[in-house]
Amino acid sequence: MISDLQKYAQIPLKQISNRVWRTYSGGALIDNWKKESPEVDNSFPEEWIMSTVTARGKNRPEDEGLSKVETTDGLIPLKKLIDSNKELFLGKEVAQKFGSTGVLIKMLDSQERLTIQVHPDKIYAKDILNSSFGKTESWYVLNTREIEGEKSVVYMGFKKGVTREKWEELFVNQDIEGMLNSLHRIEVKPGDAFMIYGGVPHAIGSGCFLMEVQEPTDYTMRVEKVTPAGLEISQELIHQGVGEQKMLDCFHYDNYTLEEAMEKWKVKPKTLDSSDNHTHNTIFNKTHTDCFGLSELYLDGEYSIPSNGGFYVVVAYQGEGKLQCNGEEYPYKQGDEIFISAAIENVTFKSTVSSKLLLCYPPS
Repeated sequence: MISDLQKYAQIPLKQISNRVWRTYSGGALIDNWKKESPEVDNSFPEEWIMSTVTARGKNRPEDEGLSKVETTDGLIPLKKLIDSNKELFLGKEVAQKFGSTGVLIKMLDSQERLTIQVHPDKIYAKDILNSSFGKTESWYVLNTREIEGEKSVVYMGFKKGVTREKWEELFVNQDIEGMLNSLHRIEVKPGDAFMIYGGVPHAIGSGCFLMEVQEPTDYTMRVEKVTPAGLEISQELIHQGVGEQKMLDCFHYDNYTLEEAMEKWKVKPKTLDSSDNHTHNTIFNKTHTDCFGLSELYLDGEYSIPSNGGFYVVVAYQGEGKLQCNGEEYPYKQGDEIFISAAIENVTFKSTVSSKLLLCYPPS
């Protein structure tokens, strides 16, 4: 069976839908992107892409969050394929250094504001959570919508004057307005990109549809005990079992002016190369983090991507066409999520409808 699984390293692997339950509502713009109807907001506002990690939460299916891919042998968890030969699927460097993909990709659509939260950096994750990964993440805004007249915003970083003592007082008193007012409020539009490093407080506002590329954990510390929609949050989901004081230790209490925050965390895409029929931009790369990479390919024709010795994931945000590798052609369309293993040396994309492809890379 192992050798049978390894044959799938030679072909692009399409994921089936992988919606995940969260404590907030949303998801209609994911349905819209997938061209599925009806377009509804519910408790499954995230699509996890090429995931080999499970979601955290009580009374949830034990394999929730794990991606499955279509094969001639039926649906197979991506993790099972990778585990059959990590170097073949992931590439030697990633396999030896991480033993897993080292990255998690999500499509996230918020109907309501997410709770104010923070994720661990690598030091906290190792010392407190016994994890080799923290949860540094990135946001690439794909679309927005007004909800009850509210424009799409995000919150991030402490304003000047916020201290641990002040933050703890706001948390103990559950002064939500006070906590929100302690963070920078930033209106967003499609194309905006932000790095959210471990330790940085943040919240995603309502009406944001974004791609989130992150370290592969589901560790989130929350300072709101009830969601904006009124859902009571369990202690485990507030502090991940470490207690409230240790949860407060997860925050970095550096503070910034708005201009400093934007300079530190907002990212401007840069063009790698372009022609009459393509533009290839890098969004997140080694200048921002060694945890993952993201680029985008606008295509109205043909473009080849050579192997760099590792895997990557293609998310078809718009358009349709074919990708060619190992002498075969495979169709893609808007909404597809495709794993390209390290064993595939070269892929040529040929659009039949103008396309926007998001290319996600593992840590370097």
